[in-house]
Amino acid sequence: MSAPHPRRWWILGVLCLSLLVVVIDNTVLNVAIPSLIEDLDASNSDIQWILDAYIVVFAGLLLTAGALSDRFGRRRGLIIGLVMFGGASVPATLAETSGQLIAARALMGVGGAFLMPGTLSILTTVFDDKERKKAIAIWSSVLMLGALGGPVAGGLLLEHFWWGSVFLINIPIAALAVLATVLIIPESRGPAARPDLVGALLSTVGMTALVWSVIFIPRDGWSSAKVEVGLVLAVLALVGFALWERRVAEPMLPIGLFKDRNFSGASLSIVLLSFSSGGLMLALTQYLQFVLGYSPIKTGVAFIPLLVTVMAFNGVGVMIDKRFGARVALAVGFLFFAGGFAVLASMSAEDGYPLLVTALVVMGVGSGLAGPAAYGTLLGALPKERAGVGSAVNDTVQQVGQALSIAVLGSVLTAAYTDAMPEDAAGPARDSIGNALAIAGAKGDTALADAARSAFVDAMSLTAVAGIAGGIAAAVLAFVVLRPVPREEEGAPAADPAPAGEPSAP
Repeated sequence: MSAPHPRRWWILGVLCLSLLVVVIDNTVLNVAIPSLIEDLDASNSDIQWILDAYIVVFAGLLLTAGALSDRFGRRRGLIIGLVMFGGASVPATLAETSGQLIAARALMGVGGAFLMPGTLSILTTVFDDKERKKAIAIWSSVLMLGALGGPVAGGLLLEHFWWGSVFLINIPIAALAVLATVLIIPESRGPAARPDLVGALLSTVGMTALVWSVIFIPRDGWSSAKVEVGLVLAVLALVGFALWERRVAEPMLPIGLFKDRNFSGASLSIVLLSFSSGGLMLALTQYLQFVLGYSPIKTGVAFIPLLVTVMAFNGVGVMIDKRFGARVALAVGFLFFAGGFAVLASMSAEDGYPLLVTALVVMGVGSGLAGPAAYGTLLGALPKERAGVGSAVNDTVQQVGQALSIAVLGSVLTAAYTDAMPEDAAGPARDSIGNALAIAGAKGDTALADAARSAFVDAMSLTAVAGIAGGIAAAVLAFVVLRPVPREEEGAPAADPAPAGEPSAP
């Protein structure tokens, strides 16, 4: 086994900085939605596409970007991602119409597709098995810091500046990350191989069609032509991709990777976890603002206990993993995660923030315990020459799980809210709690407002049952499918890496 890179902890700092710019941008944008509606005269459809243009392009290009980074250089891929993400932030900041902002967000999605898997793939090559999960714990803490700190940063910026400031902050951070990447991070790549153009095309079309369809399910329903055509195209392209990768001499994504129980088990566990939690923020941000009446900044601050708990228990998760193995860390973490959802499922409209913060802390414990073990197991099962595309698989399964969660659980939340509302409530009031509170405010109808808040909490509690089921299923899956690593093999590489997969001098 080769020695770990001497500058690995400096390299991790640069990777975390690169990760932070993407994560903060995507969470801070939610806080800016009211300003976008007012300043750009954006419709609801425009707002959806401002958010979704990034997701569709990002998810569609992940596997291709990861494979290209393996082939032509992971540091080069990271730099391309940073330049495109930071560069596309300029037209986003200066956009004068919704269409211009949507186009800029799509370009940012291209940058994100190279950037996100690039951070994990480089981490995999510079850390050995003994330190990789510790590094991943730090990486995932930064991921959580960005996700939860974004709304707070966005609220502060919007109090003092215009909406474009939420994109403007990307530019200096991306520039600093590019400079640090050039100076500190070594180049690494997989063995030279013929580009798999057919595989790249099929994966891009398949993932784009899948995410496109999932996004439109809550808006148009499962039976709409747009959704049905998208799902059919996704199935055909992804099945074609799997068949092609099995027969091509130099595949972009070797399907044989999924024969490794640790790789496939960790991937499926991440899907279940992402599906369980993907719709969580959608429900909780509405709960805090519409039911408890919190401002956007206060809403962001309300998630700090979750952030602190995850960061604290990431280290505990690494220790449990080292002492008892990944499957124990994963199973225990997922059970805690299910327990947090059980607390949410027990909530009523009168409970307020104290019970919610209890649920957040319990879920934070579970996420902290399971996160490093899940990502570390998946990445540890990869040969280093496949670090880029393997890391892209990790990001892809998370995106698919979260997109499905928002589509499916979002639909369940809406339907349950409508069913819980009084039958004599006005039509728009039965569609969403936001409409109900607006109507109640205009009419001075406190009874309608109270009914809407109660109906929403009931619907949120029902939706939390999916989180309980997902957490328990992921725990069972992890314990049954994952194979424990024998003591004498701890610290050994998961596969013999080809020489070309090793980091080279910068």
